[in-house]
Amino acid sequence: MEFSTDERRPMITHAELGTVDVTLADHDRTRTFLLLHGGGGAATMTGFAGLLAEGARARVLVPTHPGFAGTPRPAELCDVPALAELYLGMLDRLGLADVTLVGNSFGGWLAAEMALRDGSRIARAVIVDAIGIEVEDHPITDLRGMTPAEIRAHSFHDPSAAPVPPPGVPAPAPDLGALTAYTGPAMFDPTLLHRLADLRLPVDVVWGESDRVVHPGYGKAYAAAIPGAGFTLLPGAGHMPQIETPAQVLDIVLR
Repeated sequence: MEFSTDERRPMITHAELGTVDVTLADHDRTRTFLLLHGGGGAATMTGFAGLLAEGARARVLVPTHPGFAGTPRPAELCDVPALAELYLGMLDRLGLADVTLVGNSFGGWLAAEMALRDGSRIARAVIVDAIGIEVEDHPITDLRGMTPAEIRAHSFHDPSAAPVPPPGVPAPAPDLGALTAYTGPAMFDPTLLHRLADLRLPVDVVWGESDRVVHPGYGKAYAAAIPGAGFTLLPGAGHMPQIETPAQVLDIVLR
């Protein structure tokens, strides 16, 4: 385990969960939030994690899903339910309760699946521009074959707001191979929309108004399927509001 000498920065540790070694950034405070990233990897949550840790004086956990960023993915981790069970086991092993889940894109689907499977350690879920359901009039955009510039145009209200890598480092792009290892090529579970009716904890659904990966109408269908869920449409944001409009997302997470 490696510890940061700067208490404002997260501790980076490796959690051994059975046969799976998960890289985990741990912003350790008091309340606990588990941030679940999408296809862009843990880097899409890094800035928001720091903002949340400082703003809420909270403990913020940001796992890198096995298979992303070059990490190994055991063969048994082949779908969203398996990954959900892995992270539920992590909460149990760490002895955490009253955890707030914040999931973006694929991470939103994962948050919903975790809450459906075992809500005993989960207090609330914030689902941000998620995928995972099938909505007839609003199919998920297929990003395969798109250039990085085209993906940025679909993902951001202002493509220039995309994180700029250091000189000589390629621009980040969704790891579609790592993603589809869990989701399959369709990137949805045909049973999920119906099962969302079984969620019995507070849920906020948050959507970027300019999301061209999953249309806001898709987000409204997500919220409508969850009893009592709130829905917030964020202007000036695309598929990753935690990057483009982090203060607005923070307000929703903390309210």
